[in-house]
Amino acid sequence: MKFSIKLMCSIILCLIPIIAKTNHAHALSAESAILMEQESGRILFEKDAYSKKRIASITKIMTAIIAVESGKLDELVKISENAEGVEGSSLYLKAGTKVKLEDLVYGMMLRSGNDAAVAIAEHVGGSLDGFCKLMNEKAKELGMESTYFSNPHGLDDHEKHYSTAYDMALLTRYAYNNPIYKKIAGTKEYKFSSKKYGDQYWRNKNRLVTGMYQYSTGGKTGYTIRAKRTLVSTANKDGMDLIAVTLNDPHDWRDHISLFNNAFNNYEMVDIVTSQLSREKKQPFTENLYVKESIRFPLTKAEKEQLRVDLNINVNEEHIDPHEPVGNFLIKIGKKEVKSVPVFMKYVPFDMNHYID
Repeated sequence: MKFSIKLMCSIILCLIPIIAKTNHAHALSAESAILMEQESGRILFEKDAYSKKRIASITKIMTAIIAVESGKLDELVKISENAEGVEGSSLYLKAGTKVKLEDLVYGMMLRSGNDAAVAIAEHVGGSLDGFCKLMNEKAKELGMESTYFSNPHGLDDHEKHYSTAYDMALLTRYAYNNPIYKKIAGTKEYKFSSKKYGDQYWRNKNRLVTGMYQYSTGGKTGYTIRAKRTLVSTANKDGMDLIAVTLNDPHDWRDHISLFNNAFNNYEMVDIVTSQLSREKKQPFTENLYVKESIRFPLTKAEKEQLRVDLNINVNEEHIDPHEPVGNFLIKIGKKEVKSVPVFMKYVPFDMNHYID
């Protein structure tokens, strides 16, 4: 016997005072920009976020996450002549010396060492071409559809090396789920010690991390003559994690702080599905429903007043599989659908008399 149920539900929440949202797109100096909430992936602000552009050293976010995921951080890397000779920002590595891969990743992320990026690529990928293949495979896996990597550092030595603000936000959202990467990207200062190089203290070039912004949790700076200033940064306040990306932005520190503060002042993280599910489980037939993920979503005061959740269930009681969804929660703000969450049902012996008065 099949049952089809559609329950139209409103979420009524206690509203807290929130500062009115302001539109600061006109004041943002970036050519491209995006602000994304980490947990939900919701885009809170965008400006030409899907145009392909040069990205400079924020390329190293991809280099770093591949290195971290390689499982080789404890291995020693022999520095090649190719790595020693790379131009731009440098750790001043010497060919023939050996440096721990973990130290190279810290040096690349904090000091933007291009020599470290090449050494990492050659060790993890076997060659620069081999590593770039890994980078592009990962980009495809993450849905970075407008991205192509031709090197591990972002220098302007290849025409075919580009991404978008949106794609770099996707990459950062993925990378920050890795606790090792997150720790590295948010480190203010790192002590590097070796017999060859002695003791060195690498201070993060990201001024937001080193004290300019109290809610900063990490990121990566970038600059080349052709790409201009690029910046990826992350911040956390009151349980909300944000990702900001700007490309060709002469005032990136100011703009990132503005983007973060605007979101923190106007949005609140709301646990939508868990709260709604607890209400549904009090109704006949729905007490055995469950979801595999709790959905927290950033909402403004106005959006909370327009929030609606539709529960759609289509059940064949003879073939309930607890591993297959029986429906979904459809989250809407006004008439706009923003998220669909699969709903599952625990199998219990079905007694029709329980549902008939």
